[in-house]
Amino acid sequence: MDTWQSPGRLQTIRQIQQTQQWDMLVIGGGITGVGVAREAARQGLNVLLLEQKDFAWGTSSRSSKMVHGGLRYLASGNLKLTSHSVKERERLMNEAPGLVDLMAYSWPHYKGQFPGPKIFALLLALYDKFAGQKYRHFIDKDKALYQLPGLSEDGLMGATRFADAVTDDSRLVMRVLNEAHNDGAVSLNYCQVDSMIKENDHVNGVIASDQVTGERYEIQAKVVVSATGAWADKFRNQMGQASKIRPLRGSHLMIPNWRLPCAQSITLKHPVDGRSMFIYPWEGMTVVGTTDLDNPEMSSMEPSIQASEVDYLLTAANHLFPNSNLVKHDIVATFAGVRPIVSGGALNPSSEKRDHSIWDDEGLVTVSGGKLTTFRLIALDVLKAAAKYLPHVNYHDHGQRIFSEATSGSEYFKLLDAQWQRRLLGFYGQQIDGVCECAKEEGWALVPGTQTFWAQLRFAARMEAVVNLDDLLLRRTRIGLCVPDGGAQFEEKIKHICQQEMHWDEDQWQAQWQAYQATWQRYYYLPAAS
Repeated sequence: MDTWQSPGRLQTIRQIQQTQQWDMLVIGGGITGVGVAREAARQGLNVLLLEQKDFAWGTSSRSSKMVHGGLRYLASGNLKLTSHSVKERERLMNEAPGLVDLMAYSWPHYKGQFPGPKIFALLLALYDKFAGQKYRHFIDKDKALYQLPGLSEDGLMGATRFADAVTDDSRLVMRVLNEAHNDGAVSLNYCQVDSMIKENDHVNGVIASDQVTGERYEIQAKVVVSATGAWADKFRNQMGQASKIRPLRGSHLMIPNWRLPCAQSITLKHPVDGRSMFIYPWEGMTVVGTTDLDNPEMSSMEPSIQASEVDYLLTAANHLFPNSNLVKHDIVATFAGVRPIVSGGALNPSSEKRDHSIWDDEGLVTVSGGKLTTFRLIALDVLKAAAKYLPHVNYHDHGQRIFSEATSGSEYFKLLDAQWQRRLLGFYGQQIDGVCECAKEEGWALVPGTQTFWAQLRFAARMEAVVNLDDLLLRRTRIGLCVPDGGAQFEEKIKHICQQEMHWDEDQWQAQWQAYQATWQRYYYLPAAS
């Protein structure tokens, strides 16, 4: 059975086959890789990005969704990382409202718990100074219980309010990738880089295999950038270098908002080991996360939550909200991501530094580590390393916008309330009118139980390089995380859209639906042992 390929994918493959040499080849379609492609393409470089799975398939669709400065880094004395992160957070909120938005945070203070209100206020004073905004203030016990209903009252002294930002990480990747495309970058998902091509002890290209057709390509490039995150050791090992990455798994629970009402992010200490965690609202759900565990086995399989992690997260939520009595049956979905930490040898995974590192191995420039928030700065550092092979590249920070300004003249756009206009402009930027075109067929009807319009699903199927059904339901949209059974009750509607837009026949649909259901059950729900 042949897999249907969109005209856009076929055109991209022809372009790859016809291009003799690229200025830069980027491996990895997460936020770091697309950030590098975006910054390189805006300078007129001929850039190709290859992703072995789907765009944002790895860490960049499974993060905690927080665009934050990192109070923990400030507490550990990393002022530089915190300052950069806070300033980038403010930039992203200003440039992409609706995609990166301010979210209120509260830290409840309990007697005998560190840090107390005064020390925490001192940390936040510096945090707010970096932002140039004052977000922090203390609320007493009564106000805390009013604003955070159900909170444990035992020893509660009050809470400190502050702010950070929240995003849909997968949509952030797609928006940055689209900006790269607008400046001439070319990208292809489901194309795996197998090995480097070397000439005179210098990397000057790659051998890649198309995961859809099985074809192999020899692709020449002046410099190869590996932005593969937790998989970064793979190609460095091929170059004879020692492993440097310590993959850490962070797992999350998706709980119905009515089961655990939450209007802001709550920071808490786990009652067992004292680790900082969050309970926060996202996409109409309540998320409980995250764990921080070594995940040494890095393969092409997806990471998934373990039974012990489910218990760990439920314990924390029930400790902070003792009357919620959450049980496994309340969990709609789970997701787990692997963070690429550059190992410093710390015994406690949470004590490892989160800075990014860059290595140059004879023309293979590898970047790993770092934070979602600082992807633009990481990209500029990569360009600095690549300047050895691309003498005219400019890696200096001139403060250029990441996102082009976007508006819509569509009459269908004007039918939306202001909050939905803001959200969709943030999600799609200059592609917004394409979404509105899909609304002509679907109207502005929401998928029940989600904050996603059917028109968004149709647009993704039509225009966003969807190859498999899980691309559509787990990354381009989040339907698979927000409704029971991964959206099984909407099978006929989803099938109708996919068959119209991607021309899947009945056999192809059945194969895709069964594969998606197996993926969801194995990697996005409770482990079988639960």
